[in-house]
Amino acid sequence: MSIDPKTCDISVIIPTLNEEGVIGAVMAALAGESGVEVIVADGGSTDETVRVAAALGARIVMAPAGRGGQLNRGAAIARGRILLFLHADTRLPKNFAAAIIGILARPGVVGGAFSFGVDGGQVGFRLLEFFVNLRSRFLRLPYGDQALFLDAAMFDRIGGYSEIPLFEDVDLVRRLGRKGRLVTAAAKVVTSARRWRHLGLLKTTLVNQVLLLGYFLGVSPFRLAVWYEKEKIRQ
Repeated sequence: MSIDPKTCDISVIIPTLNEEGVIGAVMAALAGESGVEVIVADGGSTDETVRVAAALGARIVMAPAGRGGQLNRGAAIARGRILLFLHADTRLPKNFAAAIIGILARPGVVGGAFSFGVDGGQVGFRLLEFFVNLRSRFLRLPYGDQALFLDAAMFDRIGGYSEIPLFEDVDLVRRLGRKGRLVTAAAKVVTSARRWRHLGLLKTTLVNQVLLLGYFLGVSPFRLAVWYEKEKIRQ
């Protein structure tokens, strides 16, 4: 995937850590998009993630494990005028580039994300999608699993991601929202249901809401991360 910096519209930045099982599908979904470069910011994978991503055309940058830091390292080498932050287990919709460029061209818009979708078939996932998209549109609070995007210049202006263990996406969106309007695109990303399968849909949702409440009440993301890891170990 050879990109001319003069024609590069969008840099897709994917943080990874042992994602060989999904990185190929994500890269395949990005293939064929003109003016798009893919950067994989790897946090020290011990599997074949880096080799697979590089073979499929991604630029690779290494960083200490931690999503915020990895994304910052990826953004630092990006050549696109627009940055798109994509989770390794999330697939973008068709024609995503045109949708992003159109949204960011609107007056007063400083960033956006896509509508949220999950690849699980349970009815509970449809309810989850409904409430996530409701929050995203009406509270203008999309999360990282919706593929956040913004101009590279704006990303630099707000100082990039905070390098914290949880809610680096929420922190970024809140700071970005002070600069202008955030838009949620009608098109959906599709995220793997794997994290909900680990603890179960109900418990995962409850844990996430408790963590979020703690974060908004001012509890340190570092303390919240310790509690979250304990919850995972108990399973």
